[in-house]
Amino acid sequence: MVYPLIFQPVYKDYLWGGRRLADWGKALPPSGTVAESWELSCHPNGPSVIANGPLAGQVFDEVWKKDPEAWLGRDMSERDRTKFPLLIKLIDANAALSVQVHPTDAYAFKNEQGEYGKNEMWYVVYAPEGAKLIAGVKSGTTREQFAEAIADGTCEDCLQQVPVKAGDCINIPAGLVHAITEGLIIYEVQQNSDTTYRVYDYNRRDAAGNLRPLHVAKALEVIDYTNAGGHVRFPGLNLTAAGPLRRRMLVINRYFTVEEDRLDGVCSFQARGGQFRILTCLGGQLTITADLASGPEDLVINMGQTVFIPATLGTYQLEGQDALFVSSYTTEVNQLWTALKQAAPPERWDELMGLRPYAASLLQH
Repeated sequence: MVYPLIFQPVYKDYLWGGRRLADWGKALPPSGTVAESWELSCHPNGPSVIANGPLAGQVFDEVWKKDPEAWLGRDMSERDRTKFPLLIKLIDANAALSVQVHPTDAYAFKNEQGEYGKNEMWYVVYAPEGAKLIAGVKSGTTREQFAEAIADGTCEDCLQQVPVKAGDCINIPAGLVHAITEGLIIYEVQQNSDTTYRVYDYNRRDAAGNLRPLHVAKALEVIDYTNAGGHVRFPGLNLTAAGPLRRRMLVINRYFTVEEDRLDGVCSFQARGGQFRILTCLGGQLTITADLASGPEDLVINMGQTVFIPATLGTYQLEGQDALFVSSYTTEVNQLWTALKQAAPPERWDELMGLRPYAASLLQH
């Protein structure tokens, strides 16, 4: 039997973390810092454990593999039927993260023992006044120039800084140099990968007094210099403007689709077997009512909690009063095509959502 799942968060105590995720509903350990809360993970470095219902205490990655179509849906690729495609995080940058880059699928498969590459997106949950983050190298920067800047300690001069505020969406494709900066709270949707190549780490030392390792040679190989100075922050595309549910499409790529949704009332949905959804409540509270074999059941999702909606759940309702949540799912073009065309003409999609790498396949429909 499938039903909506919530999970025990997996906390990571990297040296740049803080304690602010408690303000977003996380029950943190009594002491120490928490840099990341892995909200839903099937990665061996932090697998999620189910926290509710008859499957409580079981590892989600073991549960869904017993019946991939029931949990993930019939639209999943063959690869995703053996390895869950996404990883969801909340990030507390009490200090700046290292300047880093992630590889493409092709590079990671060849050089990282068959690992996924890592495309990701950031939804800015909180930003202090005047906040900026790092996303890309400046226009005109070449591989040779960047390598020289890394070697002589001036690579920060080559990095593009992007002003951000709460609610902004930043698209971070594989190959884009990036860093979350001090003070930001970020919600991250990414491929199921933990492969990161550090370029620069501000000469920081870990608890043992050692400099953290860098991965400059691999980073220089995977950085995409053709996107130097490119846009990475997009306003999104409003799919609905009236009714209790207001949907803003943030990112679409071949790996995932992410929406910002605001609910003030009740909405009904149908999970007919195509694909799963992941919802994370970032403001207010959600109640999910599902028609299970045993009858209707309610599940309350508090701020900071993540819920997995199985592909074959069937009819369910969401209820919230001025609730804010982010909805993530794997991209199936046919399901999105009509809504996208109604919301804006195709020639504006790249401007609104950064669809240039994906637009050709969309426009074929």
